[in-house]
Amino acid sequence: MREGIHPPYGPVVFRDRAANHAFLTRSTMTSEKTIEWEDGHTYPVVDVEISDVSHPFYTGTARVLDTAGRVERFERRYGKQD
Repeated sequence: MREGIHPPYGPVVFRDRAANHAFLTRSTMTSEKTIEWEDGHTYPVVDVEISDVSHPFYTGTARVLDTAGRVERFERRYGKQD
């Protein structure tokens, strides 16, 4: 990699405010806010709206749309093209 063109890469805490869940990882994102982590070190914290803990797809609360009904309704309305 070329020197001086990449942002700094380091430990960052991502916090899901909706689920009250946080995890430590490495990222190029930065923040003015900090948090003291379980290991006693202070890291920048980035608040996110959705993570794997609160996303409907991962929690199993996602709803399945009736796509077959939509296709049939479209064909009834506009006629099926043969």
